[in-house]
This record gives sequence, C-alpha cells and structure tokens, in this order.
Amino acid sequence: MTSVPGRRSSTFTRLLRHGFTDPSAAERLLDGPELAAVRDDPVLLEALGGTADPDLALLGLVRLLEAQTGATGRQELLDTLIAAKPLRDRLLGVLGASEALADHLARHADDWQALVTYEARDLHPGVTEFEHGLAGATDPVSLRVAYRRCLLSIAARDVCGTTEVSETAAELADLATATLRAALALAEADAPEDAALCRLAVVAMGKCGGHELNYVSDVDVIFVGEAVNGADEDKALRAAARLAAHMMRICSANTVEGTIWPVDANLRPEGRNGPLVRTLASHRAYYQRWAKTWEFQALLKARPVAGDLALGEEYVAALRPLVWQAAERENFVPDVQKMRRRVIDNIPTAEVDRQLKLGPGGLRDVEFAVQLLQLVHGRADASLRSGTTLDALKALAAGGYVGRADAAQLDDAYRFLRSLEHRIQLFRLRRTHLVPEGDADLRRIGRSLGLRTDPVTGLTREWRRHASVVRRLHEKLFYRPLLDAVAQLAPGEARLSAAAARERLVALGYADPAAALRHLEALASGVTRKAAIQRTLLPVLLGWFADSADPDAGLLNFRKVSDALGKTPWYLRLLRDEGVAAENLARVLSAGRLAPDLLLRAPEAVALLGDGDGGLRPRTRAHLEQEVLAAVRRADGATQAVDAARGIRRRELFRTAATDIIGSYGTESQPAEADQGALVDLVGGAVSDLTAATLAGTLRAVVREGWGDDLPTRFAIIGMGRFGGHELGYGSDADVLFVHEPRDGVDEREAADAANKVVAEMRRLLQAPSADPPLIVDADLRPEGRSGPLVRTLKSYEAYYRRWSLVWERHALLRAEHVAGDEDLGRRFAELIDPLRYPPAGLGEDDVREIRRLKARMESERLPRGTDPKLHVKLGPGGLSDVEWTVQLIQLRHAAHEPGLRTTRTREALAAAHAAGLISADDAGVLDEAWVLATGVRNAVMLVRGRAGDTFPADPRDLAAVGRYLGYGAGHAGDMLDVYRRTARRARGVMEELFYGGS
Repeated sequence: MTSVPGRRSSTFTRLLRHGFTDPSAAERLLDGPELAAVRDDPVLLEALGGTADPDLALLGLVRLLEAQTGATGRQELLDTLIAAKPLRDRLLGVLGASEALADHLARHADDWQALVTYEARDLHPGVTEFEHGLAGATDPVSLRVAYRRCLLSIAARDVCGTTEVSETAAELADLATATLRAALALAEADAPEDAALCRLAVVAMGKCGGHELNYVSDVDVIFVGEAVNGADEDKALRAAARLAAHMMRICSANTVEGTIWPVDANLRPEGRNGPLVRTLASHRAYYQRWAKTWEFQALLKARPVAGDLALGEEYVAALRPLVWQAAERENFVPDVQKMRRRVIDNIPTAEVDRQLKLGPGGLRDVEFAVQLLQLVHGRADASLRSGTTLDALKALAAGGYVGRADAAQLDDAYRFLRSLEHRIQLFRLRRTHLVPEGDADLRRIGRSLGLRTDPVTGLTREWRRHASVVRRLHEKLFYRPLLDAVAQLAPGEARLSAAAARERLVALGYADPAAALRHLEALASGVTRKAAIQRTLLPVLLGWFADSADPDAGLLNFRKVSDALGKTPWYLRLLRDEGVAAENLARVLSAGRLAPDLLLRAPEAVALLGDGDGGLRPRTRAHLEQEVLAAVRRADGATQAVDAARGIRRRELFRTAATDIIGSYGTESQPAEADQGALVDLVGGAVSDLTAATLAGTLRAVVREGWGDDLPTRFAIIGMGRFGGHELGYGSDADVLFVHEPRDGVDEREAADAANKVVAEMRRLLQAPSADPPLIVDADLRPEGRSGPLVRTLKSYEAYYRRWSLVWERHALLRAEHVAGDEDLGRRFAELIDPLRYPPAGLGEDDVREIRRLKARMESERLPRGTDPKLHVKLGPGGLSDVEWTVQLIQLRHAAHEPGLRTTRTREALAAAHAAGLISADDAGVLDEAWVLATGVRNAVMLVRGRAGDTFPADPRDLAAVGRYLGYGAGHAGDMLDVYRRTARRARGVMEELFYGGS
C-alpha cells in the first residue's frame, strides 16, 4: 500500500475510524505476507473494528498465522475466518480481549479449531462436555493445554455476548469441576495404592461451589475422607491426604504451560492448622462444637464436585442443617456486627478506590448482604438456600425478604461489576480485583462492555454509578423490608412476615425485636408526608443503630425525639437534607444514656447536629460567658436567670457529648479521631469552660437580686482540682474556693454575711430540682476542710497559709485557678499562693515523706470494697491518682525554677517535666498514655450509663458500649480490659520509680 509522501493513506484513515489507536503499526501488519491475501477484504477490517482492542486483535491474528505449519494451514485459517462469521467473531473477539489466550493460540496453533463448531450443544456446555474436552490429558502439562482450549471457548462465547455473565461464571465453575476430577484422576493413577485405601470427596466452596467462578480465582475446596471397608482409618486418611495434596499441586504448580489456578483448602476446620482431610464424623463434630459464624456462611456454597460424590453428598446433608441453625447460636449477633463492618483496613490506601471486590460498593458488599439474609431466613424458607448469589437474591425478592426494586437494582449492579471483573482478569489471566488506571486498559475494557463512544469516561461513570447503588442499597437491603412489614403495601406485594422481621432484627443486634417493630410501626405507618420521610430515613438509621452497642436504645430514643419534634417542620427536613445530621443523630442516640437524656430534655438541640452555624464545635469560654450573662440580664429574678444559665449548660453539655461520641465512633465521611488525647482534652476544656461560665452567670444573678449592681465585698471563685486543671468530666463536681475582700468603708461582718449569702444562694439555685442537670459546687478543699468557714477574705487566707497550711493543702493549690468573679482579686489570690505551691527551696524531705504517706493511705483506705483495684481508673494502680500525684510531686519540687511546670493541667505539666529533663521521654509517654486512657474510660462510663463511675461497667452491654467508644469492635471488650491492665501496670512501674523511688 503506497501513498503520496506527507499525506495519510486512505487505509490509515479507515483504521482510525475502526478504532485502531496505532494505525501506522496496524498498516504495517496488514501489509505483511501473512495477511496479503485478505488485506483488502472489508469484512476483516470491520470485524477487527468490532473487538475490544483492534490493535491487539490484529497482532494476535498475525502471530496465529505465523504459527501455522505451512501455507496450507494459513490459507485454511484465512478462508474460514473470512467465510464463517461465527468463527470470525469468536476468534477476533478473544484476540482483542485476552493477551494471554492469544499467547496460548500462538503456542498451540491448531486450537483455533475449537472455535469453528457452532451448534446448539456448544452454546451452553456443562461438566460432561468439559470432561470430554479434558479427556486426552495425561499429565499436568497436557491438562493445562486442554484447560486453556476449553477456556478459549468460554471466553469466545463471553466476549461475543452469546452468554451473559452468570452463564459464563457457571461455565467456569463447571470447567473447574471437570479439571478437579481430571487432576484427581492423575493423582490416583500416580498412587493407585493410596486410592485403594480410601474414599475421598472433594467439596467445592466459595465461588466454585456457588457456580459463579471468575476467570482466575482460587478454587476453594474441603476434603472429606473415609476408609474403604476393612482399611485402617489412620492409614486411609494419610493416603487421602497424599492424594488431595497431589491433586492440589497438579492444578497449582507452575510448568512450561504455566499454572491453572491455586486450589485453596484453608476454609477447612481449623484452617491451615487443621488436617487437610477429615472424616465426615470429624467434620460434624467440629461444626457442632467449634465453628464460627463465618464458617457456616462459607458452607452456604458447599457442593460436591469430584472424587466420591456419594460421600460428598453425605457431607452436605450432614452439615447443611447446622447452617440454618447458625442464627440461633449465642455468638451470632456479635459475629454479624463484626462481619457487617466493611473490612478494608488491610487494603493499601492507594488501592481502596480501585478495589472491585473488597472496596466500598464492591462485590463483597452484595455477596455478604445476600448470604447474611440467607442465614437469617433460610431455616424457615428452603427457597432461599441457593449457593449462587443472583439466584439467592431473586429468591429473597420473591419471598419479600428484599424489596423487588432494590433487588433489581442490586442484580443489575452485581452483573456489571462481575462483568468488569471478568474483563480485567481475562486480559492476562491473572488473579486481580483492581480496576486498572491506564487509559489503554480502561479503553479496552470499556469497549468490551459495549461502551464505544467514549469508553474510558463511560466505563468510569458506569462503574462509579453501580458502586454507588451497591453502597446505597447495602444497608437498605436489611432494613427496608422491616418497614414494609409494618406498613400498608400495594395488593399482591410480598413482604416479611412478623416472625421473619423479628428474626432479622435479632440477627442485627436488637434485643427486643417486638418493641423495635412497634417503634417502626409508630414512626413509618400511614400516608402522611412525615411517615413518607421516615420511611426514607429509617433504613439507613437502623443500620447506624445496629452498628452501636445498644441498637434498641437508639431506636427508642429516635422515636422519642421524633414524637417530640414530629410536628416541627424543620426536624425531618434537617435529617433528610443536612447530610451528616441523620448519621450524627443515630450515633448520639445509640451510644449510651447521657447524650439522649440531655437531648430529650430539650429536643430542639438536635439542630446542633447539622452542618451549619459551627455545628458541633465546642464554644469558647468568652462566647459562653457572653451568652449566659445576656440571658441573666433578660431574666426576671435570680431563679429565672439561673434556670436560663442551666438550660444553656445542658445544651452545651449535649454539644460536647455529641462531639465526643461522633469523634470516637467516626462517620461514613469522617474517620474516628485517632488521637484519644485530643478528645480527652476537648471534653475537659469544654466542660470546664462551661462550668466557669455557668458560675459567672449564677454569681451575677444572685448579686443583682440581692444587692443590685455591686456586692458590698469583692468576690472571686477559684477553681480547684479537675476544674482548675481544665479536666472536668461530664459528671464532675466543681471543686472551688470562695474568696472575698470588703470594699472600702464596708464593715467586715457585713461583707462576710453578704459573701456567705451569695455562696449559699448560688449552691441552692444550681442544685434545685429541675429538668436540667444540677451543678454540684464543692468547697471541701478550703482551709480546715469542712470544719473551716465556707468563705474567707484574702487576708484570712494569707494568715492561714502563713501559719497553718499543711502539705496536702499546698499540694491541692497546684490546681488553683481563677474561674469567675473579680479578676483582680483572683490574680492577687494567685500571687498569694504561688510561693506555697512553687516553693523556692523545693520540698523538704519531711514534706516528701508526708506526701508519700498520704498517697499510700489513700490507696489503702479509699478504694471501694469489692472493687478490682486493677480496674479502678482513679485510685487503682496506674490510674489517674498515680499519674497526677507523680506529676504534682515534680511540680512541687521544681516549678520554682522551671516556669513550664507552673500550670494547672496534668498533661502540660508532664510535657514540661520532660522538656526540662526531669523525666525521660519513655516514662512521660507511659504516664501520658495511662492518664488519657483512664480519663477516656471515665468519660465513656458517664456517656454510657448516665452517671459517673471510676470502674468498668459490670453489665455486658454497657461494657461493650464503653469498648465501642474506645474503638473496640463487638466481641472485643476483653481486649479492652487487657489493654487497660497492661497500660496501668506500666504506668504503676514508672510511678513507683519516680514517686516512691529516688530522692
């Protein structure tokens, strides 16, 4: 083909039009001697242009022609290719989609003949036809050649659209069955003495067992062996194991013809640690006693395929009943909760978005959802017991266990994803589930799936769309039918029975399914717009509730909030339209008692869970104090003013608790906070700021009502303990000191009376019965403790501390910080106590011994009876007290000369001690880790139980909820306790060295 220099030939242009990406190379191949006889035939070019990759198909065709023996062979192939459209479409279709099969044809030049025949029996071959195709194999190498020849015909029907994806998957499974039988026959021929001793059944599992195999996949199997009559059982099992291992090697080993696929027996009892072959009785005993839920899930697909088929059928008949009893097992619910969480942690971050199988919206999501529903409902409905995903999905829809529209969308998405998987693997016949990144690969795959206009963009769009459908329907699949079970459906529409709905709720972690169904009926029944929105929201909300430790409480609390706000127009609109609001609400309502209790006292606070107006970020002390003081100014009288301040406190406690819960749980769009210390600091700072603002507002209200604008004495409140340290928990009291100073010309008695009245009224109003949580103000750390006056003047404090102060009081003053009232008075109080808490000469030995004595006494006397000391997070070994006393001893000794130590905050002081070289990095890290964990446990206990506690809950559900808050999944509460004990033990070791040890 010659052309005018500088001008593209007409062939070049035609090649571009027919989809060639390298028309120059294609033109050279067409000009070659192999295609000389047909290069001008328009039929050939048209057929090449119809393939997934015309360049690849043309190159493969030239290689195949080159491999033919002599001119006669080449001419026969070309004549048949041009004359027979079925062969043309099949052969070029395979060459354009699979580089690996093109390589096979180049090595085995006559195998193209397998594609010539086009009769009815060739359209849907089964095991018998494939056994016939493999019959001539006499060794592993010839078995591979025969296997590829059979695979060639499957791929040809696939790429030409003669079979759809489920039929292709079934044919691949049938070919695998025939291959396993041929491999076992070869193994038995090599060791006839072993074959004579035993009966060996090969039971297919996974996709092979489910009749839905990929082009390249591990073939999962389980082996069952029995002795033949009269044979010793041990010898028979050893013989069976040798045969099984040999069969696996025949399929898996690499030869000059490559490998077929790995045979994987790791689904057997005890996995890799268990014997390769067991007797039927041994299998039965294992599954009755030891098997986990996932092992019963795997048995859904068990199917005898090779060896002694009668023994294989006995195996299935013996174990199948156990599969349908799995939902009644004690550990079923926590197992399901673990299995429901998508396991993508082990996927490299760079691959998550390309993972077709395990990634979000991938094949595993569909398969798991279908299998779980089979386990839950299959015992009562035998129609659900198919091992094939799409058949089981169809049966679930027919029985009303899955909505018909949802099932149809999921079926469509699954077929697309499996087709995409097939095309990816077919190219090089490699086991992969990653969507390629290169445009050339995406173009070939897109064209093979019928996307011809813009294959790269079209393929990406279709893949994302189907993955999105799977993600959206994955949870909905479980919960939508639960709503249909309590709703009015159109006549003839199938739905869950009440019994089936209860079974499903139990399987998903609901302890009281009858109550849950009542809640669903109350929320979703009827034809109102409100009910319609609830029916849209609830399938997703139910999934989020089930992801918690107490789904029942989540659903009940949601009903209560919805009842309270149901007539409020913005409520359901917020949940429907605000994106994160619904998920945030679900997390908050199902994480424990505190946050729902705070919310239910003023349900309008649900608006905080949306995206706008700062959302859940805790507010600063300045903002809080400004709002509280403004509310106090607007109120009529101190009672109303303090009620307003307490209402703001309740709302802000809810905001902080919600932030804490959502940060600990994470959401679908935002992972859980990895730094537990950041959450602990956030809670401590937010609650301390809120308490300070509440005290400031209450002080202003009491003074205004009793004395107008000015109290006859200056008055300040000093935060102590955790309050002064910015480390308050949700249930902490406010430890304080009250200090006053008479104004000029005011009698001291009058000033003292006024100050005492202020304190008494503040405490009364903050603890008065109300819908809002009380704020307990504790002044027991004052000089002389409970025996001393509640309020002192600054001069009285000075006199007392100069003459009488004990070492424990100086110790307590390390956490003193002005929190409310007269700022100048608070500053002067700090100046007064600084020499006491930061003694210029450090601590004398007598003082050190006294502090150690006090600590030891507290350890022995204050632990509640019956408490496990190792799990008491405040007073137990390695708990908060150990860490704080260690840090505070360092402060008392060195803060006078190390300004960084002059802080009321434990973690800041610990960091400063390390920076000053007073403690090693390792020891500081151990103490910090223990303090953060213990504080996190205290916060979790309050969130879960609604009341403060310093020990892990005894109730299993509460303990699981604490674990969930701390990042431990269902069934891992024991791991949480082990980690706490280990962390506390290390901290105790450091404490004993630093506190009781050196000088």
